[in-house]
Amino acid sequence: MTVKVKAVATVKETAGGFLGIGGDGVSDFFGKGLRLQLVSAQLHPETGLEKPVIESRMKRTSKKNGEVKYEVEIEVPDDFGEVGAVIVENEHGNERLLIDIVLDGFVNGPVNVVCDSWVHPKSKDSKNRVFFTTKSYLPSETPAGLTKYREEELILLRGNGEGQRERGERIYDYEVYDDLGNLDGNPDLVRPVLGGKDRPYPRRVRTGRPRPESGTYFTLLWIKNMLPLATGNSDFYVPRDEEFSQLKKSAFSSATVSGALRAVVPTAETFLIDWDLGFPHLTAIDSMYDQGLNLRPRTADSPWTDIIPRLIRTVANSADDFLQFVVPESMKRDRFFWLKDEQFGRQTLAGVNPCSIELVKQWPLKSKLDPQIYGSPESAITTKIVEQQIRGFMTFNDAMKQRKLFILDYHDLLLPFVGPVRQLKGTTLYGSRALFFLTPVGTLKPVAIELVRPPSKNDGKPQWKQVFTPGNCSATEEWLWKLAKSHFLAHDSCYHEIVSHWLKTHACMEPYIIATNRQLSAMHPIHRLLLPHFRYTMEINSLARQTLVNADGIIELGFSPLKYSMQLSSADYDQRWRFDYEALPKDLIRRGMAVEDPSAPHGLKLTIEDYPYASDGLILWDGLHQWVADYVNHYYPNPSLIISDAELQSWWTEIRTVGHADKKDEPWWPSLRTPSDLIEIVTTMAWTASAQHAAVNFGQYTYGGYIPNRPSIARTNMPTEDPTEESWKQFIEEPETVLLEMFPSQLQAAVVMTMLSLLSNHAADEEYIGQAMEPCWGNDAAIKAAFERFSGRMKALEGVVDARNGNEKLRNRNGAGVLPYEFLKPVSEPGVTGKGVPYSISI
Repeated sequence: MTVKVKAVATVKETAGGFLGIGGDGVSDFFGKGLRLQLVSAQLHPETGLEKPVIESRMKRTSKKNGEVKYEVEIEVPDDFGEVGAVIVENEHGNERLLIDIVLDGFVNGPVNVVCDSWVHPKSKDSKNRVFFTTKSYLPSETPAGLTKYREEELILLRGNGEGQRERGERIYDYEVYDDLGNLDGNPDLVRPVLGGKDRPYPRRVRTGRPRPESGTYFTLLWIKNMLPLATGNSDFYVPRDEEFSQLKKSAFSSATVSGALRAVVPTAETFLIDWDLGFPHLTAIDSMYDQGLNLRPRTADSPWTDIIPRLIRTVANSADDFLQFVVPESMKRDRFFWLKDEQFGRQTLAGVNPCSIELVKQWPLKSKLDPQIYGSPESAITTKIVEQQIRGFMTFNDAMKQRKLFILDYHDLLLPFVGPVRQLKGTTLYGSRALFFLTPVGTLKPVAIELVRPPSKNDGKPQWKQVFTPGNCSATEEWLWKLAKSHFLAHDSCYHEIVSHWLKTHACMEPYIIATNRQLSAMHPIHRLLLPHFRYTMEINSLARQTLVNADGIIELGFSPLKYSMQLSSADYDQRWRFDYEALPKDLIRRGMAVEDPSAPHGLKLTIEDYPYASDGLILWDGLHQWVADYVNHYYPNPSLIISDAELQSWWTEIRTVGHADKKDEPWWPSLRTPSDLIEIVTTMAWTASAQHAAVNFGQYTYGGYIPNRPSIARTNMPTEDPTEESWKQFIEEPETVLLEMFPSQLQAAVVMTMLSLLSNHAADEEYIGQAMEPCWGNDAAIKAAFERFSGRMKALEGVVDARNGNEKLRNRNGAGVLPYEFLKPVSEPGVTGKGVPYSISI
């Protein structure tokens, strides 16, 4: 007896794969299409061998809404058993994006096979593709008929670690960051390898790409570097299924990201004349939004004509075009927000870098660096200075006892880079720290900023340090405070971009993605739980290595450390990064921003009650944690299953010892022996990819889109550092000019603003946390119910955020000219919105 089963495959219609040789319509006409083989999950009961596959050829039957259907009817013997997998062979000349296959006609209902994968033509790749059904299995529970396929697929994905990877392959392997430097005939573009004993770093995907050969140095390399990000096309290998979808690429090239070149196109002629041209006055910065930049005339053969039309405003009755930046929301609400110390304090809690603020736990402040090299370790911020600033509130001793003093401290991280950075043209650097006081109304009042220059062997200058304070009656001291604040904000901007954003989310996630694909089968429940959190991350990281963090990339062009930026991120990874502290509750406790309290919501009592990042984040963390717990406990009802799961143990071992190899011997790595261990590990990864990235990414243009609020670079020293009579006279007579000379140049501002606008943008195909259920989750009633509860919690969070933003007592997110805090509000519409938490790091 047989059962008649109808197989329907859905293929996404695309513009054509890169492996194409044409003639697909002809192939369909002659009956070629997709060859399908059904694989039984059971072995033959008598022989113990695999049951013969059932083979058929699927033919194209319809095309609608960008999807092509292939169908076939199959006679399946009654004793074939459960279908556990399908094997697909592509007979076309082009690769095919196979979405899914549905087998309908079985007694127990349809069998679903989710593919979402590119299948190469047989003529290009003789290996047939295996896809498993939506039913998940631990390794020990794998049906005997699928064991071989499970193991073989993982072997294929690991590769052999040799040769150069070709586009279209599906190999996942590790490599250090040895591709940041560009050797195009210019020694200034050589960069050290990141990863290894000297410069620890997470690993990236291995490409096997040889280093560039010597050649002609492209003077405007930064323009060339913008192109991959502007088009969404990477020249670096990433596994085929990690690449952007056609829709994502279209969004990059024709809508939001088409503006990636807007900074360099209209003004290239000007900057070729004066690369360091600054702003002549503050209103010149405002004119970038109010009046736009006058473009040189376009010609028919201009390479930019078809790239940036959306961004060009043509004045009526004029042949001239103008380029305008959108006014950031923060500036819309309060044109002078950047001048206010209240905003300085508020943005440490509710801005784009809210995860660096710490409680002051020890006094006096003291550096841990070698005093023989870096000078006196004692901070110049004294008890007397603090008492003068908090007079009228409380004494210094009471402030320490009541946990009212907080700090942003980049002193020890930055100080070793001060000497090297100062050897570069057009920038400067200090070791720095900023001290804040928590007022009775829950806001942070800036108390002091300390800037430090270490002693120099090159010129024999001694250590220099100075403390600057706000609220002075002296006009001179007030201007010095503005300058010191701008210096410090440049340091904070740098730390945010290359550490909080790039290192701790983008770079640290990549090893998890590689290990998951190498060690966890596609049918493993943890693979399927994590998969949405990996979408597009490897591709966007690849683009970043070509555009943002590479030699002469955007980061090196516009941020204070310039060519030392990535080395600085390596130093932070070496000194500060710990996997366990990437979990929000432990991070808050580590920084003194919360204490454990079983009676408090989420089991934590916040040191600052109105801390929007933490208060909203803990709700999201708990919802995510509960969803992961429900999922993990369903598949691992007892600890023995964790210990005996060979794939899972290999996965965690590889993450620790290969993906983060430079940290492999650290004692703080969590063990993986119980379901609770796994829940914490997976929740930390999911949090990093979703909420943590959203918190530090999607508000970048909101706060950094107005350069005076968060300058990305400080180009000149403080006027009090070794002043000459002439320089001091200029400061006294023209303090605004001194401030403008310190700000980024017009080129740097335009390029950085472009980058921030690009990175803050939500794509049309964004997948937000808690929104869509993965098909494999819906296949199991218990998992489906758990996800629906999680989705409900995310919807409830939307309401909580709105209510908090409407609470007048919460002054860090409510008030005249104050932006509501929405960075952790789960859902957003497309565009630069300042809200929305996608599952993954996709921009």
